[in-house]
Amino acid sequence: MNLLSIYSNLLRHNRLAYYAVTFCILLWSCGNNGKSRLLVSDIENQYATNEIEEEQEMTIPEILFENLSHDFGKVIQGEELSFTFSFQNVGKSNLLIYSAQPSCGCTSVIPSKEPINPGGKGEITIIFDSKEKSGEIINHLVVTANTYPAQTVLTISANVVSP
Repeated sequence: MNLLSIYSNLLRHNRLAYYAVTFCILLWSCGNNGKSRLLVSDIENQYATNEIEEEQEMTIPEILFENLSHDFGKVIQGEELSFTFSFQNVGKSNLLIYSAQPSCGCTSVIPSKEPINPGGKGEITIIFDSKEKSGEIINHLVVTANTYPAQTVLTISANVVSP
């Protein structure tokens, strides 16, 4: 009986043994004796770190908003309101807004699309539709840019009352 016929018999009669033998053959054929040469700790992800190097910090764009929140106050249900969040790039390289995601479908966003030069100014306009809303409303807008940290949270609020 050769090795191939023994292997075939294992498959027919004992699937667990078949899979165990297959696993051992794969490990043996890799030549690493079952030991991984790459550890998770060996992998670096430059985007997942909580720290940046001092050299990077000197050249990274920095976004500075005039206000991080806006309260529309008392709003009659059904009104559509807008507010523009103004910001400045106080960093040393071009600022790019990747996305501006509202937390609610009742809010739409119009961000600056062009790169903002160092010292330049930009705007993010939000439009809040109070239709089908009532009471105290708080919505967040997550702005993602090539800054550190990458995300800035803006907040709008309103007290929606019936007409």
